[in-house]
Formats: sequence, C-alpha cells, structure tokens
Amino acid sequence: MIYKQLGKTGLKVSVVGFGGIPVQRTDKDGAKEAIIKSEQLGINYIDTARGYTVSEEFIGYALEGRRKNWIIATKSMCRDFDSMEKDIQISLNNLRTDYIDLYQVHNIKDMQQYEAIFSENGAYKALLKAKEEGKIGHIGATFHSLEVLKVAIESGKFETVMYPYNIVENQAEDLFKRAKELDIGVIVMKPLAGGAITDGALALKYILNNENVSTVIPGMADLKEVEENATAGNDIKPLNDEEINKINGIKKQLGSEFCRRCGYCAPCTKGIDIPSVFLFAGYKERYNLEGWAEDRYNTLKATAKDCIKCGACEKRCPYNLPIIKMMEKAKVTFGR
Repeated sequence: MIYKQLGKTGLKVSVVGFGGIPVQRTDKDGAKEAIIKSEQLGINYIDTARGYTVSEEFIGYALEGRRKNWIIATKSMCRDFDSMEKDIQISLNNLRTDYIDLYQVHNIKDMQQYEAIFSENGAYKALLKAKEEGKIGHIGATFHSLEVLKVAIESGKFETVMYPYNIVENQAEDLFKRAKELDIGVIVMKPLAGGAITDGALALKYILNNENVSTVIPGMADLKEVEENATAGNDIKPLNDEEINKINGIKKQLGSEFCRRCGYCAPCTKGIDIPSVFLFAGYKERYNLEGWAEDRYNTLKATAKDCIKCGACEKRCPYNLPIIKMMEKAKVTFGR
C-alpha cells in the first residue's frame, strides 16, 4: 500500500481509505471482518459520520483493541457550538476511543451555513475546544459546493477538505491543486459517482493519478470490495491509451444524464434542492441503501413531486441535463 502525507496534519494515510457508509448494509461482525481485512491489506484511514446511522458504532466495535493501527475520521452536520460539542462526545463514545484523528464539518452547502459555523456560537469554536482538550487531532470539512470549497481552502481554517471527484465529476481539479499548494489534505469521496461507474479499478486509478489527491475513500462492506479497492493503492501506474479511451467512453455515456452537483440549476422555482434529489436517488438505486436514502429524501422541504416542469433549471445547467425528465424518474424511485 502506498501512503501519503495528509496535508499539514502530519498523518500518513493509505491512498485508498475505508469509506464507512455501506457498513450500514451489514452487521457489526460483518463490518469487523471487512475492516480487519482492510488493515491486513495496508489500509489505515477510515471515514464515517454521525449521520451514517450505525456506521460509527460498527467501526468502534471493529477497532476495539486495534485502535492504534488506524487513523479515524468522522464528521457532523451540526452548525452551532452546543450541538457540535455534543456530537463530538457521541462520536467518541460510538467509536470507543478517547480521541478522533480528524473531525470534519459535514456538507457545508452554502455561504450562509459557512458563516454560521464561524459565528460567535458556531460549531468551529467547539472543534477548537475539543482540539485543545485532546479529543480531536485535526479539523476538516466536506463540501458539494465549489464556491464554498474555494472560500474554505483560502480561509486557513481547515487542515483537510473533502469533495466528490471521479471520471465524470472533475470540476474541482483546480481547487485540489490550490489546496495542495497550501498544504491542505485532499480527501476524495464518491469515486464511483454514487455507483454509476461500474469499473471500480479504473475509477480509482483515474483518481490516484491526480497528484493533488491525498486519499480516496470508496465505500466498502464486504471482503470482495475491500480486496478490489485495496489493490488500487499498491501500485499507481500512468493511464494507458486503452484506459483513456474507456474513460472517455464513460464520460460520454454518463454525461448526458449525470448531475455533478455544481448547483448552477438553483434557485428552483418551487424550492427543490435538485442536486440532493438526484444524490439520494442514486443512493437508493445503485448503493443498496434504500432506507438511508429514503430518510434523507424525506428531510427535503420540497421533493420531485413538487416539480412544475417550468424548465428554468435546465436553462441554467452547464451540462444541458434533461432535469425535468430526471426529476420524473426520481419521483418514480421514491414514489413521490
């Protein structure tokens, strides 16, 4: 396994990490089996979140007695001091540890949320306090908005950033380069575009050929997935002509109906969070996480059923996606 420095944190992480979303599909013993196998294959970085239902608990169970072999990263959606402080303690209890290597502010969607985090009673103060107390080692954040990612990178407040990056979502490449210049660790999520890309080996090789990426975290839940993903981190060779042609074919195939979550379609006339609708639909259709996707879809103030087919979003989409058609499909997926 190849290891890289995770920005200014000083942590040396495996270039392929363990993405903890899919362990929800198994039980705690199945998760433990997959995590121990990962460790045996050289993986030392594991990612989870407060919002991934039982993921933290399963990981805590799996890492008991082997904590020293792992770099643990988790995250919280909390935006205020009290809630974040509470979530950090819950994470520590769930993960059965007295410290978490990297704690991240999860999915900062817009500048309003960003500013709330740094307000007088914001979540960032709770993270600083926890760091001073030795409960967490480093502070990072995750994003789906390029605008907010750019501000965060330049702020000097975060030691790591996480953003989607894969064969069909490469809009953050310039910002990844900037992050590396500033010694900020770059963590890649959604390497398979939410399951839309089926050639996992090629997808991971594409990502790892980007020198600005510190680690990529494909979701794993069983031994087969662990073995296939870990292999990608053993030897990073340049892409050959055949692979480049295949990558171009995947871009062409998915490009016509694949949301990059850039947000340019907003604002929706009816207040629908269009990228989130498509994200949750992808989790339900391709990730075998029906209940989790349904729960998150149900939190949306407006859903696919509220679409009035006005077409305003399609005019703004830089990828010319048939959003109305895709929204109809999402409505069928969720039944509303």
